Amino acid sequence: MIQQGTKTFRNISLALFAGGFVTFALLYSLQPLMPEISNAFSITPAHASLTLSVTTIAMALTMLFIGSLSDSVGRRFIMTAALVISSVIALLSAFSPGYTELLLLRILQGVALAGLPAIAMTYLSEEIEPRSLGYAMGLYISGNSIGGMAGRFISGVVTDWFSWRAAVGFIGILGLCAAVIFWLVIPPSRHFVKAAPGFKNPIPLLWSQCRNPRLLCLYGLGFLLMGGFVTLFNYIGFELTGGPYHLSQSIVGSLFVVYLMGTVSSTWMGRLADRYGRSHVLGIALGIILAGAVCTVHPALWVKIIGLALFAFGFFGGHSITSSWVGLVANQHKSQANALYLFFYYLGSSVSGTGGGLLYSHLGWIGIVGMIGVYVLIGFVLCNLLVHRLKGQAT
Repeated sequence: MIQQGTKTFRNISLALFAGGFVTFALLYSLQPLMPEISNAFSITPAHASLTLSVTTIAMALTMLFIGSLSDSVGRRFIMTAALVISSVIALLSAFSPGYTELLLLRILQGVALAGLPAIAMTYLSEEIEPRSLGYAMGLYISGNSIGGMAGRFISGVVTDWFSWRAAVGFIGILGLCAAVIFWLVIPPSRHFVKAAPGFKNPIPLLWSQCRNPRLLCLYGLGFLLMGGFVTLFNYIGFELTGGPYHLSQSIVGSLFVVYLMGTVSSTWMGRLADRYGRSHVLGIALGIILAGAVCTVHPALWVKIIGLALFAFGFFGGHSITSSWVGLVANQHKSQANALYLFFYYLGSSVSGTGGGLLYSHLGWIGIVGMIGVYVLIGFVLCNLLVHRLKGQAT
């Protein structure tokens, strides 16, 4: 098993950092552009949010099956193909003639994108020794956070200079560059045992993971964490481009620099969890998420920005802990266990991201924060249940 500090560990970290970067940049590049898309196609905020929701639900469903495909084809090939194909689809999306065509391309992009996050967690759990896994997972997730921040920031700036279509195309080119880096750096799997060729029905194995109550708690936490995160950042653009703030797309995009807080928290909280216990550090992350959401209610812009930073810090730290926990709780078939975690994780993004639009339309920003508050409370309950179910195991 690969240990922290070795050259191979650094190569894996760099490759998956680049992969996580481009995955989240492609996935969330349209998020700050939803007001522009709403105006361009004369649709409601809830309909505009579907440009993200359909991508994440397609991604979530594909993740249930692509892990089994990688068992026979290989981890490295699937992850690289996912990055290349999804980047090409981004370029095509820049020329979509209408809203329906854009949704169809985003669905296809979700299917393609599934290849990296569904397998990256399994790849890490197979190759990295357990004592270094939390840190390695944190580095991978920090790539996610920087990619999400960069995708949103770049798309906002390019939109102000040119158009939202130019922004989407530019992100696609960036994705192709990152895919090349990934292919050149990622080491071949050393502990991967290739299965017999052919597709095997993963449903029985997936169902067996659902009978594990500890995993169900982690799946629920993934749903809640991502659901709250996406909902907050889906609609903050509508809140800040409207009155009384009237911020430009460039400024709104620049606010996503708060994702850098996730780069810090994912690795730092991953290390704390390895040292002091995952349940304790996860509870702290949930508290930070709630504090950040409450801060965004304040009318002062600087308080809202602090709230966004706190929220990002807590979210990425919490996700780092729960995602690495899945591989430790799953006794066997870790690939399917990780796929199910990501399915619920992105299902939370789709359901809450669009459902939050209905709350926003009827209740305004307080409806968004109220929903997140309920999610955090349920998260505390699941965390306590998880600890109770883990007697005799590291928590």
